Amino acid sequence: MSDPGSSPLVFPSVEWFQALRELVNSDEEFRRLGNIDAVMGVKVGERVFVITFEAFECTGVREGTEYDLIDADFFLEMTVEQWRELVTNTQENDGADLSHTLNTLDLMIEGGISDNATGDQLRADVFFRVNQSLQHFFDSSARLETVFE
Repeated sequence: MSDPGSSPLVFPSVEWFQALRELVNSDEEFRRLGNIDAVMGVKVGERVFVITFEAFECTGVREGTEYDLIDADFFLEMTVEQWRELVTNTQENDGADLSHTLNTLDLMIEGGISDNATGDQLRADVFFRVNQSLQHFFDSSARLETVFE
């Protein structure tokens, strides 16, 4: 969980994703997984977050708009309820169980969870090339004390 004495973080929020960024940037395991150069959008219901990875770090987190997804290599989109289930499952299991990994959700949820706003298949494939790093990124949220909007 997050540091003792710290307040719970609200999901979804820039603060939640920034705390996750800080965790992975100080995590040797994340770097060991390899280089990741990608701009990822995260859609939680109507809200959009833009997360940038460069080399072995998460270098940026910001709230965006639907228009920002055009510049993302790919985006992950689920309903608020699906994201809540993912984050809750990750916390309960110290990482996503097999039915809640990004790869499984992409296969099991109708239409998938990953997409590309421009139809550029090469950019959309970045999701699959860096999937293990992305899974580690989201699994790290098990260490955050999270509350939901």
